[in-house]
Amino acid sequence: MKHVFISGKIPRLAYDLLAKEFDVTMHDDLSILSKQEIMDGIAGKDALLCLLSDIIDKEIIESNKNLKIIANYGAGFNNIDIAAAGQNGIRVTNTPGVSTDATADLVMGLVIAIARRLVEGDKETRAGRFKGWAPLYHLGVEVTGKTLGIVGMGNIGQGVARRARGFDMKIIYNTRTRLPEQKEKELGLTYMSLEKVIENSDFLSLNLSYSSATHHMISTKELASMKPAAYLINAARGPLVDEQALLGALQNKVIAGAALDVYEFEPQVTKGLEKLDNVILSPHIGNATVETRDAMAEIAAKNIISVLNGQEALTCVNKQYLK
Repeated sequence: MKHVFISGKIPRLAYDLLAKEFDVTMHDDLSILSKQEIMDGIAGKDALLCLLSDIIDKEIIESNKNLKIIANYGAGFNNIDIAAAGQNGIRVTNTPGVSTDATADLVMGLVIAIARRLVEGDKETRAGRFKGWAPLYHLGVEVTGKTLGIVGMGNIGQGVARRARGFDMKIIYNTRTRLPEQKEKELGLTYMSLEKVIENSDFLSLNLSYSSATHHMISTKELASMKPAAYLINAARGPLVDEQALLGALQNKVIAGAALDVYEFEPQVTKGLEKLDNVILSPHIGNATVETRDAMAEIAAKNIISVLNGQEALTCVNKQYLK
C-alpha cells in the first residue's frame, strides 16, 4: 500500500478521499511543522500534501527518494522548489481556479472597510467612545464612482472588476498580457501602463502572482506617486510590497491608508503597522471560506490519487523540470 503524509490540518474531505486507497498520516493540528518535522513526516512516504505556509526546499525534497508528488494546498506554489522536485521526478501540483470568488469578495470587503473605517469604528464602539450620531463624526470616503486600479488581471482580478462595476467604479488596469478588446469592453476596463495605474487610482488593488520580477513592485517611489487620498489593497502576495516603505508612507500620510491580507515576512507583520489606524491587517483569509477550502482539499487529494495510480496529475505546475 502507498503512503501519504499531510503536513497540516485541512478539511476532512481530503483525508477521507485519500484514506479509501492509501495509508494516510495527517498532522492534525493548526501548528506549523518545522523543516525537520516535515522531513520526518515524509520519510518512506509516496506523497506529500503540504500547506502554502510550508517551505519545501531542495533538502526536504531530496530527503526522500521515494516521493512521487507534492500536492500544494493552495493556488500559489512559490513555497516549493519546483525545479528540484522536477529534477527528482516529483510532480508538484496546486489548487487553481477555486479561490476566485472568495478572494474577490474579500478584496471588495477590504476596499469598503478601509474607505468607511469599519475596523476603527468597531474599536470605537467596543471601547465605549461612541456617544451618538454627529455630522462630522467618523467620516470615511465613498467607494461608489471612484477609480479602482487593478494590477494583475487574471481570474481574481477579473472577479474584482465584476464586483467593482456594481459600485459604478471606473476600472483601470495593468497586467502582463493585455486582455482582448472584447473582454475589456465586457468588464468595463481601461488599460494603462503600470505607472499610470498607480498614479490615477483611488484604490489600488494588487491581484498578481509573485516572482523575483515583482518583488517590491510597490516601494517608496511607487507610494510617492500615488494620490495622497489613495488606498493600497494587497490580498495577493506579501513581498509585492516593501512593507517598511509602506509603514513610512502611512505614518507620514503619503497615502490615506492600506488594507493587507498578506505580509512580506508572513506570519510576522512589520513592526509599527499594528499601531496605525489607517491600515487594516487581515490574517491571510483571502480564500478562507468553507466552500473554497473544501474544493482545494478535493483537488489536492485527486492529484495525489491520480499520480499514485500511475496517471497524470490534474494540475501539474513543474512539467518543464520533469526528467
